[in-house]
Amino acid sequence: MSSFLPAKAMVFAAGLGTRMRPLTDRVPKPLIVIAGKPLIDHVLDRFAMAGVDTAIVNVHYLAGQIEAHLAARKAPQIVISDEREKLLDQGGGIAKALPLLGSEPFFLANTDAFWIAGPADNLGRLAATWDPEKMDILLLVAAATASVGVDSPGDFNMAPDGRLTRRPEREIAPFVYTGVGIVKPGLFERETRDIFPLAPFFFEAAKTGRLFGQRLDGLWLHAGTPQAIEDVERIIARGVM
Repeated sequence: MSSFLPAKAMVFAAGLGTRMRPLTDRVPKPLIVIAGKPLIDHVLDRFAMAGVDTAIVNVHYLAGQIEAHLAARKAPQIVISDEREKLLDQGGGIAKALPLLGSEPFFLANTDAFWIAGPADNLGRLAATWDPEKMDILLLVAAATASVGVDSPGDFNMAPDGRLTRRPEREIAPFVYTGVGIVKPGLFERETRDIFPLAPFFFEAAKTGRLFGQRLDGLWLHAGTPQAIEDVERIIARGVM
C-alpha cells in the first residue's frame, strides 16, 4: 500500500450529454442536480475531502454555465481546459491538458461518477492501492450486481491480486468501471492525435498486465439517463444515503 495521493484530478465535463436529453437541452450534464447538488459538485467535493489540490475541468458544451458555476469554488482549485473549438473525447482531453496535469499520476473522473459511500473512503483506498511499479492505470470498479443504472454486460473480470482483464465478447463480466481512476500521464505523452477515446488505453494496459482495479465500497449509481436519475433519487429518498 502506498502513501501517495495524486495532487491533481482530470474531471471530464465537456461531453454533450445526449443520453440525458431532454434534461441537457439547456443545462450541461455536469450541472444536473441530484441529491440536492449538481453532479460535478459531488465529484469535486469528494476530491476536496480526499485532499486533492487541483482539478482540471475540460469544457465544451454550454461551457460558460460550467465556468460560472465553478468560479466561486475554493477547493480543489479549478483550472479550466477549454475545448470550445473542438470536442476532443476523453483521451484527447487528457492529452490537451497534460501541461496542466504535470508529470505525476493523476485522478480522473466522469461527472456522473456518483456513489453512496460505505464506511471506507474510496478515493483514499484507491490512492493507497496505487503501485507505480506494477500499474499504469488503476480503476475504481463496482460489482455490477451492486450498482444502479447499469445497462451493460459488465466491463472487466478481476483476479485476486486486483489485475483487470477485459470482458470477452459475448460474455458477462462481474465488474463495471465507475468513471474514476488513477493514470500515469506518460501514457499520453507521445500522442499526435487531437481526438481519441480513453478506453483503448485501459484495454492496452490490460493486455500487458498493468491494469488494476480497486473495488468500490458502497453503492454505485450510474446517473447517465433521466430514468437513472429518477432511480437514484428514489433510492436516496428511501434513506439509503
